[in-house]
Parts: sequence; C-alpha cells; structure tokens
Amino acid sequence: MRFLADEDFLGDAVTALRAAGHDVLWIRTDAPGITDQEVLSRSLSDARVLLTFDKDFGELAWRSSLRRAAVSYYSVCRRSVRQVSVRSSPTS
Repeated sequence: MRFLADEDFLGDAVTALRAAGHDVLWIRTDAPGITDQEVLSRSLSDARVLLTFDKDFGELAWRSSLRRAAVSYYSVCRRSVRQVSVRSSPTS
C-alpha cells in the first residue's frame, strides 16, 4: 500500500510500515515544513493514503473540494508499532 506520513507521524510507525513492505513517504524527511494543503494535495496527486495525528485534514479536504483524498487519522497511536504493522500488512 502507498502511504504519505504527515510530519508529526511516528518514525517507528513509518519504519514498521516500510518493513512490512509498504511504500511510505514521510513529510518530516521528504518535505519538512510544507503546509497542510500541500501535504493533502501531494497525497492525492501521488495516490497515497495520508497518515496523520492532525484531525484538521478531513475538514481541509472537504473545504478544498479534495473529497477523493484518503486520510487516516490517529488520535491515540502510541500503541505498539507492531500493532500498526500487523494490521497494515499487505495480503498476498
């Protein structure tokens, strides 16, 4: 699966998802400091699911008519990184 991890997303989770075979770009290393609108636009143009702790992305997508955007919001993702990678493992 293709993901775009927002700048605030956990580095351990990014590492676990990559280890599980997912294609993950991370704003913190690939484009630090870009605006939320740019993050959302990039996830849409690159056909990636946006991973974030920022609950404003859903509203931003709605207001900017980017309703095709896929946003995965995590409010409490401080659980084990293994849980994230196991639940997100690609199927064969």
